[in-house]
Amino acid sequence: MIQGEANSSADAPAARRSDPIVRGRHVVFSHGRESGPWGRKISALAEVARSEGYEPHSIDYREIDDPRGRGSRLVDCSNELSGDLVRVGSSLGGFVAVSSASLMHARGLFLMAPALYLAGLPELRPGRLECPIAVVHGWHDHVVPFTDSIRFAQSYRAALHLLDSDHQLHNQMRVIQYLFEYFLIALDLPALVGTSPGRRRI
Repeated sequence: MIQGEANSSADAPAARRSDPIVRGRHVVFSHGRESGPWGRKISALAEVARSEGYEPHSIDYREIDDPRGRGSRLVDCSNELSGDLVRVGSSLGGFVAVSSASLMHARGLFLMAPALYLAGLPELRPGRLECPIAVVHGWHDHVVPFTDSIRFAQSYRAALHLLDSDHQLHNQMRVIQYLFEYFLIALDLPALVGTSPGRRRI
């Protein structure tokens, strides 16, 4: 189930009427294993998305434990949307967003403490991430090592932001909102000549 402006939920934060939503611009959120579709981080970033003209959607994975099953739901829900899609993933949701990247196009990928290389998770499938990528991680994360994000960012030339926080990142929400706002704004900026920031092999 995808929860957003087109499919309202009692758990979803109310949209502000003054927000200038642009038709055909979407942010799709994927939550972690222990959270829900409208947790603290997603709700905060949904406000940023609206302020930048994107319609926020958050997928409910709570009854799906298998990461592959979550990936299939992400692909199915994303196929229901037309236009530009920015994907945001937190913890296991980061893995879901990255692992399904080769199956659908995205305009950008924003990851928070992504669980990309933890034992027990399937290996990432070969393919390409043909979009800009930003990763945010806490130095004091004892659930997902921040070194995994360094490894990912170094391999795929993603922007990396290491913050004085833990896995939840709650004490850095204002900073993360600013980073996400800049990320969305930068997507509309023209690419520098001679660079190809969107091509990341996975």
